[in-house]
Amino acid sequence: MSDWINLGTRPIKKQRPAEFPDISALTKEPIKAERGPETVDILLVNPPAPDGGIWIRSQHRVGRRSRENMLWPQVSLATMAACLHPDYKVDIVDAIATRMSWPEFEKLLLKKQPKYYLTQVTAPTLTNDMYGVFLAKSKGAKTIAFGTHVTPNTINTMTAYPALDFVLRGEPEMTLRELVDALEGKTGQNEQMEMLIQKTDPNRTPISAEQVNRGDLSSIKGLSWRLAGEIKLNPDRLFIPNLDELPLPMHHLLPLDDYRMPLIKGPYAFVVPSRGCPAGCKFCIKHVSYNYTVRIRSAENIMAELWSLKKLGIDNVMLYADLFTVNREQVMSICRAMIEEKIDMKWMCNSRTDYVDEEMLSLMGQAGCHMISWGIESGSEMILKRTRKGTNPTKAKQALTWARNAGIKNFGYFIIGLPGETVETIQETITFSKKLPLNVAIFHIAAPYPGTPFFYEVVENGWFRPGTNWEQVDMDQSTVLDYPNLSAEELEYWQKRATREWALRPGPIWTILKGLNTWAGFKSAIDAGLQTLNFVRS
Repeated sequence: MSDWINLGTRPIKKQRPAEFPDISALTKEPIKAERGPETVDILLVNPPAPDGGIWIRSQHRVGRRSRENMLWPQVSLATMAACLHPDYKVDIVDAIATRMSWPEFEKLLLKKQPKYYLTQVTAPTLTNDMYGVFLAKSKGAKTIAFGTHVTPNTINTMTAYPALDFVLRGEPEMTLRELVDALEGKTGQNEQMEMLIQKTDPNRTPISAEQVNRGDLSSIKGLSWRLAGEIKLNPDRLFIPNLDELPLPMHHLLPLDDYRMPLIKGPYAFVVPSRGCPAGCKFCIKHVSYNYTVRIRSAENIMAELWSLKKLGIDNVMLYADLFTVNREQVMSICRAMIEEKIDMKWMCNSRTDYVDEEMLSLMGQAGCHMISWGIESGSEMILKRTRKGTNPTKAKQALTWARNAGIKNFGYFIIGLPGETVETIQETITFSKKLPLNVAIFHIAAPYPGTPFFYEVVENGWFRPGTNWEQVDMDQSTVLDYPNLSAEELEYWQKRATREWALRPGPIWTILKGLNTWAGFKSAIDAGLQTLNFVRS
């Protein structure tokens, strides 16, 4: 057996020395591909879905699927790209909007060869999002995550997914800029960004090259990182005090022509006029990133962004804030500026029913607002009080009536399965929804997102469905809840029944038919109709 060698699996025959060339010179250092014209410093990514579906990854709307068939513009990525440009070469990939597959995405990573890979992470898409992180890490990128899941779940996420190098907790822009500057040895080279970083960390001493060489990133506020296998959590960073000082988002890097939503013909974009909401809704994920502090942009600053979109051929926008109508003076100023400057844009916004009045809604209609997304949630006063919603069904009906009179369409969101819910309160909500002047109504099952008071209430009371797993349960179309008086199956039944009872009436059916503007939209409507018919038969 002298001619054979055992490698611990099965014996193989020894080969002649010439068949084993010396490759030691090639393995002393990693083989690096040359960086070509298409390579980037930072790639900001909304990764693919495994089924090619429309997944939501937004700071304040998260979930596996968009039940309203909306493609959400990734304005957060466009804003962060603007905070890095022009000092770094940046690009944005929105694989959801472009329906990119994972094999296509992997090829794109090879072509772009990013030094840094940045992505947003949500609870229901966690495993899928981390697969993108793994691919980027395997190709040599430093990986960075932000968003409403990793902010309250930093250690758990970084422990479970060792391919993730950094987490940006809370408001991410200045933490990202300071981190990349430090790692690239460019701290202090951009005066505008340096001044803004200083405002979010007034006692800051700029990080030194010596610290970076030691791997010490402890002075970067809002950052979580790794040192010798240990996860480090730096102190929180203050919020950006004046949002007007942020550069305008690089919308042109987004696939604008691919963004669509119901009742709109053609593409649209997101514009974020403010951050923060003072309301205390226990289930709302908005407060995880921005707490209850409200910061608004000036009408002049917002108009500059709207005009930049107009030049890109965009005539529809969503003024998407944590609460658009949070500051009445700002709303009135924006509307007057739109009218005076004759920008001729159709726009939508989101609101609470207790933060509007008749005069405001009338001016919004005159300025081009054609639809408002309302967080109505429930028709039960008891449920609204228990969840600290701060409004009631009477206010909801009044607000929607004012909007309808102003020529504005009403898009209502309802939640089935909030704490205290019973079959009777669900029926109250269904009955109430049919009495409102709504053009569209969406019924979700309550989702206890980590970091919200609702989440901790569910944990304390043992209301999680047995075997709950963030990556396996679709919190938008299924549920993680299992109450003593309402099982998960019952919640799913009532969510479907609410949708059926509201939608299968002449008014809603006609609205849906009028709103169809693409073959994809038509097909999704047919699919939804078949699903409803299957439900009826069952």
